[in-house]
Amino acid sequence: MAAAAAAATATRKGPAIAGFTALSDQVFVRDASSDAVPRKGNDPTTVIIYGWGDGLPKHVAKYADGYRELFPAARQVVVLSPISRAMFSDLRQRSEHMEPVVRAVFGGDEAARGRRGSSKAESEGVLIHTMSNTGAVNYAATLHAYREAHGGATANVNGKATTASSPSPTMPHQLLIMDSTPGSTDMSTSNVARWSRAMAIGTAAWFPWPSAVTQAIWATVLCLNAMYAFLIGRESAGAWSRRAVNDEAYEAHAARKLYMYSKEDDLISWEDIEAHVAETRERGWEADTELFEGSGHVGHMRKHPEQYWATIRASWERATARPSK
Repeated sequence: MAAAAAAATATRKGPAIAGFTALSDQVFVRDASSDAVPRKGNDPTTVIIYGWGDGLPKHVAKYADGYRELFPAARQVVVLSPISRAMFSDLRQRSEHMEPVVRAVFGGDEAARGRRGSSKAESEGVLIHTMSNTGAVNYAATLHAYREAHGGATANVNGKATTASSPSPTMPHQLLIMDSTPGSTDMSTSNVARWSRAMAIGTAAWFPWPSAVTQAIWATVLCLNAMYAFLIGRESAGAWSRRAVNDEAYEAHAARKLYMYSKEDDLISWEDIEAHVAETRERGWEADTELFEGSGHVGHMRKHPEQYWATIRASWERATARPSK
């Protein structure tokens, strides 16, 4: 059942995003606005946005439009995040799905990069924005794809990462924004209820029956998938990704982190996010936090747009004002 769900998602062509060029069914790119003023000072050259699980392109594109207002001279890469693909793919498969991001931003894909210049220029100012756990899963897969492209990691048949004996550079970026993520990855009753509800919402248009039935089906699929992963010794996508973003073998230690969350989020617990913040700081990363009042899961921008974009601007300024470690 899990394999069938993954196959169905993999064969479904991703919809277009107005103004963007599709590099795959998940990855889309657009250059800076044609009437944009020259890049200002420390503004990013590239913004990479990882949408939330099953987020519709037109909704994820609103964040790209917000970044177009904030940093008009930046090129943008948008990654859509089908939940079933993230949940039911191993690390090797997830990394392959993210290879277009690595090629477009850091070299190897001249058609995507156009005339933007060298990969070094692209990496001088990269802002990354992940939304929800599924967006974070795809981001972590991109980190692995980058290391693999530079000879630093491989994924075995069970989807586990193995690190090469010689060190490899981590993916260059200055700021990682974690919007409504990361949450707990334990297979608890409460988590399965949250995850299955999110999947039911994202796939509501696929089925004619009540959402409660869809949620029950997804809960069963999640449990069966977890049992299968346990039997073959494969770590879950969420668990591996949560670790990878605090692992210096993958996450650039010079990058700053910004956590954006609320206590009203009914899918991701704020306690889980704050626990990850504490771990991040304990391991030596500089991290900012912004708590929003009254906004739900990935709903902070809609409810508090001024606070949202001002927070991102301020964190970016802090990330680029200090010398790299």
